[in-house]
Amino acid sequence: MHLTLLKCKLHRACVTHAEVDYEGSCAIDEDLLALSGIREYEQIQIYNVTNGERFTTYAIRAEAGSRVISVNGAAAHKAAPGDRVIICAYASMSEAEAEVFKPDLVYLNEHNRVIRTGDAIPAQAA
Repeated sequence: MHLTLLKCKLHRACVTHAEVDYEGSCAIDEDLLALSGIREYEQIQIYNVTNGERFTTYAIRAEAGSRVISVNGAAAHKAAPGDRVIICAYASMSEAEAEVFKPDLVYLNEHNRVIRTGDAIPAQAA
């Protein structure tokens, strides 16, 4: 049996561009792609914390060091510059792999600078 687990995420990234007339996808600073483990052309889920929209697209590379998070094409209707988003990628793995797996979690500030990284989400308090 295979399970689908959170592979990695960019937590509370700030959208810098929304380009309706672009071919599509979400451009992400190459440094953030590398740090998070999101691959170029990988399917990603985007959860817009600002307006509640949730959508699927794929990642493309933006210039390293640019701090760009550009939501493009039709998805640009679901996010605007300044919106805070969570960008996630998932992976399918066996139960044995899942037992030892740890996700790559990257937490960002409003300027898309890394605040911290981690591999576990704390238990939610009651």
